Amino acid sequence: MSVSFAEQYASLLKDVFREQAQQQLAQGADALTCADIYAEQGKPDFTLAFLLAFDAEDEVKREILARSYEMRADLSEEQARKFSEEFHRSFPLIAQEAQKDRSAAQKIRQGQKLRRSTHLKALRMNP
Repeated sequence: MSVSFAEQYASLLKDVFREQAQQQLAQGADALTCADIYAEQGKPDFTLAFLLAFDAEDEVKREILARSYEMRADLSEEQARKFSEEFHRSFPLIAQEAQKDRSAAQKIRQGQKLRRSTHLKALRMNP
């Protein structure tokens, strides 16, 4: 038996995004429409919050969530190009995060689980 979309990805969602989605839904917003809008804006956290709020085929939900990660990667790469032109240097960490987003999109489409991660890692300080 395969794992459902909700079982697979609900643990990735932070409460703040769930609460924002619930507020918008309480005001009459449509969950699928909101998920699509946030996916096009490259905001996978908001996208996931709305995808968990309605019933649809898991494959449809996976495709929308994957599209959100891909859009965020596209937007990140564009921002890195703009920064490179403006500041005359490369921004490899932005490109690295974009690659992670593309990898996440691929995993989602394959039905694989994502690991919860923070984009900023704590630096170890030597005493």
